[in-house]
Amino acid sequence: MGEILVGTASWTDRTLLASGWYPPEAKTAEARLRFYASRFPLVEVDATYYAPPSEQTACQWRDRTPDGFVFNVKAFSLLTGHPTRVDRLYKDLRERVPARDKVYLQDVTDDVAEEVWQRFLGALHPLHEAGKLGALLFQFPPWFTAGKRSREYILQVKERCAPARICVEFRHDTWLSPRNRAATLEFLRDNDLAYVAVDMPQGHRSSVPPVLETTSDLAVVRLHGHSDKWNSPSVYEKFAYLYDEEELAAWAERIQRLAEHTKTTHVVFNNCCGDHSQRNAARLADLLLPPQEHYPH
Repeated sequence: MGEILVGTASWTDRTLLASGWYPPEAKTAEARLRFYASRFPLVEVDATYYAPPSEQTACQWRDRTPDGFVFNVKAFSLLTGHPTRVDRLYKDLRERVPARDKVYLQDVTDDVAEEVWQRFLGALHPLHEAGKLGALLFQFPPWFTAGKRSREYILQVKERCAPARICVEFRHDTWLSPRNRAATLEFLRDNDLAYVAVDMPQGHRSSVPPVLETTSDLAVVRLHGHSDKWNSPSVYEKFAYLYDEEELAAWAERIQRLAEHTKTTHVVFNNCCGDHSQRNAARLADLLLPPQEHYPH
């Protein structure tokens, strides 16, 4: 069986800070990250989706975590085809995009897009150089449908990000429909692209089924919960879900079977409301790993 790393999609969420999960002495950003990294071997950085990071920030992440700790980093929204707030772009680029609140990748010129790519990836170089950059998560939007143009863009993304690796999460059911599933997985395998399996509410525009497959030596599983308010504008209602023991036991079995076919498996809890994801991640790690193999506390 390959290595399994379990973590969460945030360590700075305000509801987590208010939950009491951190000890009273963890009052600074540095102390909180150091505490988190003493409990889990993996974290997913989602803040980078909303605003690109600085190299200084990446250096702080690197320096505040132990050797072997892994960061998965969510790609900036502009690069995945999502709407992007202009005030979240690099300051010197804001006057070079259309005068509106939000823009899409197709709204900006090639030179602006190139600048964003280079700066986003350059800022993460310290993590990659230190061996702490696990994968760049490219979560594509619900309108990113299966087809030739989409596959070509994914390959362009892989080439741009190299030597850093990417993992791919779909949010349109055409990719994993019975008709297209085999072709999608074959495309990913042929190009050594890590597939992101998801657990999420079904029946919504962005819903995809919880298909677990390996397409590379890295497998990624993201657990979003099953909130009945998935379409709520409040992220805390959307992700307000706590997996119960029966659900976690079932996922532990599925993940163990998945890990038999890959070198490394990343499991990320994204039910970020209070300390739900931390509690669920800790319990899943207990179910997956013998006591002597637990991440040191």
